Amino acid sequence: MKAVGLYRYLPIDHPDALLDLDVETPVAEARELLVEVKAVSVNPLDTKQRAPKDTAETTPRILGWDAAGVVRAAGPEATLFSPGDEVYYAGSIVRPGANCEFQLVDERIVGRKPATLSFAEAAALPLTTITAWELMFERMGISKSGAHAGRSLLILGGAGGVGSIAIQLAKRLAKLKVIATASRPESTAWVRSLGADATIDHTRALPEQLQALGEPEVDYVVCFSDTDRYFAEFPRLVKPQGRIGSIVRNARPVDLALLQPKSLAFSWEGMFTRSSFGTADMIAQHELLCEAAALVEVELLRSTLKENLGSINAANLKRAHQRLEQGHVVGKLVLEGF
Repeated sequence: MKAVGLYRYLPIDHPDALLDLDVETPVAEARELLVEVKAVSVNPLDTKQRAPKDTAETTPRILGWDAAGVVRAAGPEATLFSPGDEVYYAGSIVRPGANCEFQLVDERIVGRKPATLSFAEAAALPLTTITAWELMFERMGISKSGAHAGRSLLILGGAGGVGSIAIQLAKRLAKLKVIATASRPESTAWVRSLGADATIDHTRALPEQLQALGEPEVDYVVCFSDTDRYFAEFPRLVKPQGRIGSIVRNARPVDLALLQPKSLAFSWEGMFTRSSFGTADMIAQHELLCEAAALVEVELLRSTLKENLGSINAANLKRAHQRLEQGHVVGKLVLEGF
């Protein structure tokens, strides 16, 4: 089968950074599904996994953790899907990724594709939806049924992939007042179109901008951009007994004592935790994605696809990696078909 992979971890402008390959088609076992990949989206995670390091692979490493496709075979223990079913999923970081014609994935982290979306539109959703949903509704305890309606949420990194779905979940399900960071006209218009009530510029001091909005402190902050940059500022942004969540690992030590005076809670989200550690509740991601599909079908959520870069091949994936590494990507970049 066709695939795009790497043997060495190289700068994206290196000719061998990503390669078009022919590899053996895998066989579904246990609770695995063999999915014919129809479309993928590309995330900052892909660039981080490909980033230069002194490691070489003896067999090709296939990246890609957002896909939509059709089940072609199911393992003997699989019960959730059958051949012919259309699905979407983010997969597992400890297994080969989706940049290939046929991928094996555990059915417990796979959802049914929203019937109203194309494969390309659906591929833009899984990783970011799982990430934002788990962080806000599971880790931070925000009610997805509106029990906390009217509380305020600041989203740091509103125009990116996770921010784009978090805005929708927070506004349309949780019914929060949503303030998102954006600095350019394009990104500001994008987050507004997704439902953000207000925007502030992340290149300027945040507390003063919140004060100008009449929201000097918020109930919740979610950080999708730079934990190191904002950690010392969190206590100024969040109300006493508020909650903070982040998906971005800190590169330097942070001072947890800063959160103590206001009794602020801090939550990490890693959307691959369940699949990496084989947790007993892995199937929660199947349930989450199916619930999200139903929300898309009744138009409570929309795809965050912003640009289709063409076929799934090394050249187009390099373009996507370059765009993400340069920053300023709005929404999601998708590739479709081999």
